Amino acid sequence: MSSNAAPGSVPMTETERLESRYPVLAALSAPARALLLKSAQWMRVPAGAMLFDDRQACEGFPFVVEGTVRVSKCAASGRELPLYRVGPGETCIISSSCLLGHEDYNARGVTESDTLLMLLPKAVFDEMMAERPFRDFVFHLFAERIADLMQLIEEVAFRKLDQRLAALLLGKGRLLHVTHQQLADELGSVREIVSRLLKSFADQGLVRLGREQVEILDPAGLRRLSAEGSVKA
Repeated sequence: MSSNAAPGSVPMTETERLESRYPVLAALSAPARALLLKSAQWMRVPAGAMLFDDRQACEGFPFVVEGTVRVSKCAASGRELPLYRVGPGETCIISSSCLLGHEDYNARGVTESDTLLMLLPKAVFDEMMAERPFRDFVFHLFAERIADLMQLIEEVAFRKLDQRLAALLLGKGRLLHVTHQQLADELGSVREIVSRLLKSFADQGLVRLGREQVEILDPAGLRRLSAEGSVKA
């Protein structure tokens, strides 16, 4: 933990870091807070680990203290559509809905980096929902995630793949160290289609392609393409 502490300072404990990420915990009643901390199940998970998968039972409510969890919907063909990411201080809408509805998971969660999280057991989550600050916190972030998912649905349904790819390339710097497969995964598409679109972008002088990298040559052109779309997938 000391790597996150300033020189000469006392390293924060896991509980202190949890509370700094989730200020709502300070608003809980003393008994509720004590129960939550007593029931906390701490987990250190390496990058690339599957936290949950489709049709698995939901065992608890995760609080992410470090790292990022990528939540995706996967098809039997192996294709997947990224739904959202859960970072420190955020919540997982899939976990929330499964706990509230007493249903199994209907998506997959994989760590994108080394992750520290606290899992609140289902029974304790149910008790915490009686606490108004905790309930408001869960439903507020629930509403935010729903808005994000509605935007994703709009992107997939109404924007062409070339527009989405152009938008994905923007805002990541001039040189992106990324594979065509990684871009396809981000877009919920397949590598062959993304490779064809990238070649078209290169032919138009928008990008230069290299081994596992994409160099942005004309960001203004990509922005126009993102807004209008002109390449058929």
